[in-house]
Amino acid sequence: MSEARTGERVRETRETRIAVSVNLDGTGEATIATGVGFYDHLLSSLAHHSLIDIEMKAVGDIEIDDHHTVEDVALALGGAISDALGDRTGITRFGAARVPMDESLASCALDLSNRPYAVIDLPFRADRMGELSTQMVEHALYSFAQASGATLHVEGRGRNDHHLAEAAFKALARALRMAVAPDPRRSGVASTKGSLPTDGRGTRASPSGWLSSTMAPATSSVFVTPCGSSGPRSTWPKRPRSLTVPRSSSSPASVPARRPWVASGARGWSSPSSSA
Repeated sequence: MSEARTGERVRETRETRIAVSVNLDGTGEATIATGVGFYDHLLSSLAHHSLIDIEMKAVGDIEIDDHHTVEDVALALGGAISDALGDRTGITRFGAARVPMDESLASCALDLSNRPYAVIDLPFRADRMGELSTQMVEHALYSFAQASGATLHVEGRGRNDHHLAEAAFKALARALRMAVAPDPRRSGVASTKGSLPTDGRGTRASPSGWLSSTMAPATSSVFVTPCGSSGPRSTWPKRPRSLTVPRSSSSPASVPARRPWVASGARGWSSPSSSA
């Protein structure tokens, strides 16, 4: 892996204009401006603890709400990381981490298999953290998994939403750092299939040097470089609220259950059907 593992993505829709550049072999430097302050904080933490350099600028319709910006930033970031991974030859592929932050604890398990799938269970208590909607943390993680081609499991518990969200992103960062690391004992792809196909989802590769030469400031309403189509928007399955079980002498008629939010990947499968 002597070549630089870098990737750039641009994404432009009627709702957002985004450019992102990553270096998998960086030092965790982050220059991030999404217009959503707490989201910037989470992404900066992701960069720092994964040691992935991230440069990102975004202009979005945050006067409406944060949904489009948060989702599209995650799609662009995941796509840039997928580009940097190339055919994923020689990487460790799997990563996992548990991270505490005061009373909160979050865990992340990650597989860079190019089989996008997400299982997210983060029980936030409030509706917002600063300018960021708490429900958009789950959506950002799903969108990242979709675009990066990752199977992603994130769960946590805590009483403080800020701590829980930050612990989750730090756990993702540590798992990602492990998964993208070169495996010195492996010369090929870490799969019995012999290959892991790669393709971008929702964004397209940007021209070389585009980010530094043509990106307008994040505070500007001007975006100078034309981009491709936005691609299909992600869909969210309905989240079950309770699990009903048969009445018996030892069990109640209905057992409340907070089920993890589960989403299938971009190809629409409901469950993995083959080994990778």
